[in-house]
Amino acid sequence: MKTDPVARIDAKGALVPLGDPGARRFALLEGERLHRLFRPDMGGDYAALMTEIASAGGGVVQLHDGDAVRSLAVWRMFRTTYCGLRFEIDDLVTDPECRSQGHGATLLDWLEEKALGLGCNTVTLNSATVRLDAHRFYFRQRYEILGFHFSKSTKYKPSK
Repeated sequence: MKTDPVARIDAKGALVPLGDPGARRFALLEGERLHRLFRPDMGGDYAALMTEIASAGGGVVQLHDGDAVRSLAVWRMFRTTYCGLRFEIDDLVTDPECRSQGHGATLLDWLEEKALGLGCNTVTLNSATVRLDAHRFYFRQRYEILGFHFSKSTKYKPSK
């Protein structure tokens, strides 16, 4: 399913129309600085990456307050054997100078409504074990830790 690579909401969670493709591309690039604060090693063409994610059934949503993107999230959806149609939040980042102003909660509310609208059974996200402030936030938003997420680089080669 192809979706629009970018959506924008205001600080109250209302969708902000972006108009033509040029305006959507400008909005996408406007959030790039904040996203790269969270993912400094994310290389390459940002707009191309977000467009690729959208073509695979995902997108990015930005919360715009005042004159800038204050928070954003990247999401995707896919079917799994263990929970059906799953809505996964890849990244959720709020400008460090704008935390504790409700932006993250507003963004999560919007994402959960999006998941419901798409027919997803579950909303999931991963958070690095060292991000204790983020964990407290997710617990306040009624998220639970249901298991461990294991990862292994495909570049790993065991010694013989």
